[in-house]
Amino acid sequence: MKNLKIFLLFALTIFTSCDLDEDPPYLGDNAYNDPMSILATLDGVYAGLANYQAQERRLFVQNGFSGFFVTRKQGPNINNVNNRNLFSLKPQANDGDADALWFGFYRAIARANTLIANVQDYDPDGNSANDKLFKEVVGQAHFVRSWSYFSLVRLFGDIPLILDLPSHDAVMNALTPAKEVYAQVIADANAAADMMYDGYNGDGEIDYQYYYPKKYAANMLLAKVYMTMASNEYATTYDIIPDNLLGSDFWQMSYDQAIQVLDQYQLVSDYASLFTLEGENSTESIFELQISQVATNSQMGRNYTPNNYKPGQCFGWFSVGADFYDDHFTTYPGDPRLEGATYMSEYRNNGNNPNNVGNWVRTYPSRNRGWFGNSHPYLFKFANKDITHSNQYDSKNIIVYRYADLLLMLAEISNELGNSTGALNYVTQVLDRSGLSNAEYASADQTTFRNKIMKEYRYELLGEGEDAHNNRRRGFDYFLEHIIIPHNPSSWHPITPNRRLSDGQSMNFNNKDLTLSEDPSQIMFLPLPTREINTNDLIN
Repeated sequence: MKNLKIFLLFALTIFTSCDLDEDPPYLGDNAYNDPMSILATLDGVYAGLANYQAQERRLFVQNGFSGFFVTRKQGPNINNVNNRNLFSLKPQANDGDADALWFGFYRAIARANTLIANVQDYDPDGNSANDKLFKEVVGQAHFVRSWSYFSLVRLFGDIPLILDLPSHDAVMNALTPAKEVYAQVIADANAAADMMYDGYNGDGEIDYQYYYPKKYAANMLLAKVYMTMASNEYATTYDIIPDNLLGSDFWQMSYDQAIQVLDQYQLVSDYASLFTLEGENSTESIFELQISQVATNSQMGRNYTPNNYKPGQCFGWFSVGADFYDDHFTTYPGDPRLEGATYMSEYRNNGNNPNNVGNWVRTYPSRNRGWFGNSHPYLFKFANKDITHSNQYDSKNIIVYRYADLLLMLAEISNELGNSTGALNYVTQVLDRSGLSNAEYASADQTTFRNKIMKEYRYELLGEGEDAHNNRRRGFDYFLEHIIIPHNPSSWHPITPNRRLSDGQSMNFNNKDLTLSEDPSQIMFLPLPTREINTNDLIN
């Protein structure tokens, strides 16, 4: 199967003028009945997820709203507009990044809707090459729509549900209750799982060179949906369960989907390689956005590479809160996922000023916390690893779903179903890659295992897009008790110890560390973007 990067530039050309309400100019007859054209059209759908709004700004919002990060964007201090609002779990309706994420997702949804509606000239049960290809393409469009709506409903709650073709006559859409959005997410994901390629070539071997998501990505998405519904506090408080699924055994349903993905992928041996150009489209990747710096103008490397790590612009917008790093370090000292993989706190200056090149740049934990700018390690996963790269754009792919996440999901699900042996087996596979002991899991009761596995997601997957939802899907009380209160100033919670890091340094909520909101009206969902409210008469 072709590498999507080859076609992204063509797809970008086709879709350059797309908008939510356009009558798309790319809807020529050949776009939906010619094999090469329909593939280029599908690539245009995925290009909608790989652009600046739906990718860089999506990750900025999802990570910022997790409570785990601080940012230097718009000022290296705790009072910049991002730290003061989104990153402190006090999001505002006029947040520009959330607004861009919103419209980026709806643009991708509009493209998926167009593809689903227009690809009609095929037999879904046929065996011809065209029938199989067209079925696959429609399945991919259902997957994009399902994942996009799942992403939006988790962040915003009730949202407009748009399934029709883009039209100038229907640019305003009322809010749809979250449970109806979830019903559509499930319907689309089921359609995708039925229609997408299963990943086996003609010789019955797994095809690791197929760069579109396979059907198992849809199974994994469904497992995540059912895991969300399995938390009674979250599901009932926010009324997310479709009426026809009330009373279902969601842990069993999530297991039934997740188990279909087991053994279809493999963990790579080198964790850090997952976040390099050389490690793209690995045996571990389940859903990976294909990035071309020429086609998508990806600025991931510019925005998320530590400052002066390489020549050219690199802003280092993501740093991990010092106490969350310290929790990882004290839990797993010597974990190879720490320095140089997930985090970066010490490197040589390779920036543009020749007088500084070669000097050490250090942040916590490689130095004492003197001021905000050196008090937190950088998130290193999205950084451009080439210290000679001077272009602000980047071609490194972005992994959305990977096999380690699936194994941790199966561990969590199995624990909830009372299968302690299976739960231990799944988490052990992830720990073994990093040479870590499973002893504490082996001796854990169900509650202890639950709390540990929720942290394990963070240690393995920090910053990859699921943290905000993982923190919330067990409900407000769990988020408050296990993430927010252990972080916040001890003066707010006198029964808890003073906030000190393992090296003895104190947390400083006056100028180095963020105080996270504890208001349930702020921390569980983002407000609808101001632009949507101001331009949509059907939303009050």
